[in-house]
Amino acid sequence: MSSTFTRAQAQALDAADPLASFRSRYLPQTPDVVAYLDGNSLGRPLASIAQGWSDFTHQQWAGRLIRGWSEGWMELAETVGDELAAAALGAAAGQTVIADSTTVNFYKALRAAINRRPGRRKVIIDRDNFPTNRYVVESLVKDLGLEAIWLTGTDSGGIGVADVAAVLDDDVAVLTMSHIAYRSGYLADARAITAAAHGAGALVVWDLCHSVGSVPIELDTWDVDFAVGCTYKFLGAGPGAPAFSYVNARHHAHLDQPIWGWLGRRDAFEMEQGYVPAPGIRSMISGTPSVLGILAVREGARVVADAGIHAIRAKVVALTEMVIALADEWLIPLGFGIGSPRDADRRGGHVSITRSDARELCAKLTDVGVLPDFRTPDAIRIGLSPLPITFTEVWDALSVLRDLAS
Repeated sequence: MSSTFTRAQAQALDAADPLASFRSRYLPQTPDVVAYLDGNSLGRPLASIAQGWSDFTHQQWAGRLIRGWSEGWMELAETVGDELAAAALGAAAGQTVIADSTTVNFYKALRAAINRRPGRRKVIIDRDNFPTNRYVVESLVKDLGLEAIWLTGTDSGGIGVADVAAVLDDDVAVLTMSHIAYRSGYLADARAITAAAHGAGALVVWDLCHSVGSVPIELDTWDVDFAVGCTYKFLGAGPGAPAFSYVNARHHAHLDQPIWGWLGRRDAFEMEQGYVPAPGIRSMISGTPSVLGILAVREGARVVADAGIHAIRAKVVALTEMVIALADEWLIPLGFGIGSPRDADRRGGHVSITRSDARELCAKLTDVGVLPDFRTPDAIRIGLSPLPITFTEVWDALSVLRDLAS
């Protein structure tokens, strides 16, 4: 079957790609992989991570042993947090730490935000938010005797400002949303939604898992209260890599998170009875940091800084536009739907393509070396991690899907 968007055009886009050189920074995929379309679930590994881990193991761990903790390891959660904040979060230093998982950090942030609004009894969350966020909200409202307000989006697969404004009142303590919806790829207007929540006296906790390293984020400019996110998607820090927490500096003086641990104490090595929180963002840390994991996050932050988040976003838009163009030409006639916004300004780094047999098609794609992602009930997510992927790789993958689905 011929195409009005040809493979030659995809190759021309690759030849003109200003970010093409970044592909060489990643370890090569094995020959059985035709196309990797799941970088929004697990990013490809950076070569510098493998080399860095080897150097650390032989030189610092083996060479310095326990002395390493007093030679910079203990501060890595904050120093790398600052590097990530500068490269990808639009945040000044001293507001971000690398620690724990997204679920744990979300629990801490949400509880800390609720604590800042005593007397208010409602927490707003959308029904299509990622399951871990919904479960944490359900747990907290149950434990604290609060009420969850469940939003259903009306704006192209996501939650718009009008949806939020319709449920805000003076009893709302916290609004929590994902910046990019995990199913549809809908990119929320974080600035406007945060402002709307603040107008009602509520605080906001943003989940940035699907946006960090893929779209520009300006947490300080948007006056965000709390944010959390993972580092193993577009940042490529590896499976189970530690997550991050951001807390706006204006909340630090009254920051009260619920998981008290020794490294969040004012003086961790005082070992005295009673918990006294450390000043500032350090109080969001609970236990011993994962040094190897944080070093991987550092490499992810550095590659984003080198490429530039606006250049990354430009390639993301071009890739997703190509996917939608090919889907319209090849897949819509075969009974597929587009489950993501067509407006690039409201679309993140993946495109969801829907059909009733999506699960079976994903299995068939995997068998022939095309690796996308399935999400219930009927979505194939085409995840586009812009630095290691090529336009030709994506074109080839969509052509395989077309042939399998015919």
